Formats: sequence, structure tokens, C-alpha cells
Amino acid sequence: MKEIGFFPTFIESYFIALGVLLGGSLIGSLAAFLTGQPLLTTIYRLSSLLRIWAIVSAIGGTFDTFYTFERGIFQGETKDIVKQLLLIISALGGAQTGALLIKWLTQEYISS
Repeated sequence: MKEIGFFPTFIESYFIALGVLLGGSLIGSLAAFLTGQPLLTTIYRLSSLLRIWAIVSAIGGTFDTFYTFERGIFQGETKDIVKQLLLIISALGGAQTGALLIKWLTQEYISS
């Protein structure tokens, strides 16, 4: 199996987090629609709840990340620590972008 380079993984991490947040919020809100709950409020609430799960799914689970940090600290491979931190920042950026798009879509931040 061919190993994927760092830059494609960095970009994938961003878009996986973005997709999990947008998809989970929009598809999850179908239950609100079917039960007569406020749709836009549910979308906004779900985007807040799914943010951490979008980040975890984008970095591929937490055990690999912890193993990489352990290897970086105890075996002196600081390059791996920097790569993992950049992947986490990329996933954070994707989740934040998704949350911002949901915020703009629902306009829940505007009080009347």
C-alpha cells in the first residue's frame, strides 16, 4: 500500500472535518423537520455538538495521534509531532469553517 504524503493528508483533514460538521448538522436536522422542531435552531445546535467529533474523525482517531506524540517525545522524532499538530490545526480549521457556514446559514447569532 502506497503511503500518502503529508500535504494531501493535510488538505483531506480540513475537508473531512468540514464535511462531517456540515453533513452531520444538515442530515441530523431532518429529525427536527420530521418532528416539527425548529429546523434552523437544531442545525445550529448540532453544529456546536458535532465540532469535536468532526476533529476526531478528521485526524483518524485519537490513538494514532497519541502514539505519534509518544514516539516524538520519547524517541526524539519532533518532525512527527509537528506534522500531527498541523493535522490537528487543519481539522480545527475545517470544523471552524463548517460552524461559521452554519452560523451564516441559520443566522442564529442575530437577536431580534
